[in-house]
Amino acid sequence: MKFKATLDKILERALVVIMAIMVINVLWQVGSRFLLQSPSSFTDELARYLLIWLSMLGASYVTGKRMHLSIDLLAQRSGPERRKKLNTLIYSIVAIFAFLVMVVGGSRLVYVVSSLGQTSPALEIPLSVVYIVLPIGGLIIIYYSIINILHPVAQDDESIAEAVE
Repeated sequence: MKFKATLDKILERALVVIMAIMVINVLWQVGSRFLLQSPSSFTDELARYLLIWLSMLGASYVTGKRMHLSIDLLAQRSGPERRKKLNTLIYSIVAIFAFLVMVVGGSRLVYVVSSLGQTSPALEIPLSVVYIVLPIGGLIIIYYSIINILHPVAQDDESIAEAVE
């Protein structure tokens, strides 16, 4: 569980940094467009790529905190044993999806983009750098899903209280 706490802190800090850069970038974009009458050429592209990273790492983070949006009507009406089985089923499906779509599909995307040598038009960075977050995020989601299966929480209220602290 020490690794989970370390990973949580790394993700928290990375998300804060990405969000801060994104805010500064969008402010510069608006300012250059409307105040300077000369729109910046890279801000739109950078905002798009930062949003990709923010989304993938954010999805990983909330998986670890058990805070994904969900419809828990069935879980609320179930007993503790059935709730545990439902939890196992849900996180197993999440892990399988993350593996097939994000890890396998994302790795293939990174490989194709890298082998073609594609770069972004304005920033001229390799697109493989942008898309590498897909398999990384998928692996983190799989890790958190396994942790969530092995260490189920007795009540959802406890995980929400833990996340708020």
